[in-house]
Amino acid sequence: MVKVSVMGSTGVIGKNVTFKLARADTVSEVVLFSRPESIDKAKGQSYDMYDALAAEDIDCLLTPSCDYEDLADSQIVLISAGAPRQEGMSRRDLAFVNGKIVSNYARQVAKYAPDAIIVVATNPVDVMTTIALDASGFDRDKVIGVGNHLDSLRLKTYFARRLNINSSEIHTRVIGEHGENMVPLLSSTTIGGIPLKYFIREVELDIREIIQTLRNAGNTIISKKGATEYGPAYAISNLIITLITNSHKILTVSLYLEGEIAGVKGVSLGVPSVLSKKGNAMIVPIHMNEYETNKFQSAAEQIGKLTEEVRKSLKEDK
Repeated sequence: MVKVSVMGSTGVIGKNVTFKLARADTVSEVVLFSRPESIDKAKGQSYDMYDALAAEDIDCLLTPSCDYEDLADSQIVLISAGAPRQEGMSRRDLAFVNGKIVSNYARQVAKYAPDAIIVVATNPVDVMTTIALDASGFDRDKVIGVGNHLDSLRLKTYFARRLNINSSEIHTRVIGEHGENMVPLLSSTTIGGIPLKYFIREVELDIREIIQTLRNAGNTIISKKGATEYGPAYAISNLIITLITNSHKILTVSLYLEGEIAGVKGVSLGVPSVLSKKGNAMIVPIHMNEYETNKFQSAAEQIGKLTEEVRKSLKEDK
């Protein structure tokens, strides 16, 4: 049984992750961390959640707090705090505002929960993963961004729905930036064990349309309901529970690279990772065709530039 802290617990994503974790068999306490001006909202959410948990006979301690000392002994700290993305905004538009928030929170985690794993969900998540790594001073295996985990789930679902095939038969992955420069690994996608390139000879499938739908998924949801909610929250919860249970599943998360994939160094991007209770246990080597390799390296270049701009901005603000 572990303690998890959610920084940004009153936000749309944070509150959903909190409730999902509270219902998990492996979590004994969730700290609903918020700013002082939002503490009443965090308390209200905890009361509401307790009522729901009672209906399922679940005993999980919910601790609303704006005191950093309450982060102590957390095995996982989720940083989901930050300005939300509005319709028409790119994740990059948020980089400079959210960089300050993530940097401050990561420093506090390092001070009060030095043994924790930091999971970063704040957008743009690849940039924020590096900012959290810088500010915390943690080993890179203990700072993990949500990365392309949700993108990979979305692609899997799209193929399943289009082909009317159970999603368990779809094995696919998206890497690179969680954003415009995401890289679907179509060259290694299989359906029922059959490589996609052979499968689509027998089935009418518009790959370009699927990829465009994938890239626009977040904006499509935001335009219709105002925010993405269940998908990100459940993907994040799935990632955290994978870490807690030491299951060694392979998820596509954002990690700081030192040349493991396509020679990319000095930037955080979504890559396949074996996750354990210690964080990233191993970055999984992958084969890419020339097009995918070029797109991945291009994503690295662009995210690297934005990361350096945010780093410079943070230094100037000190």
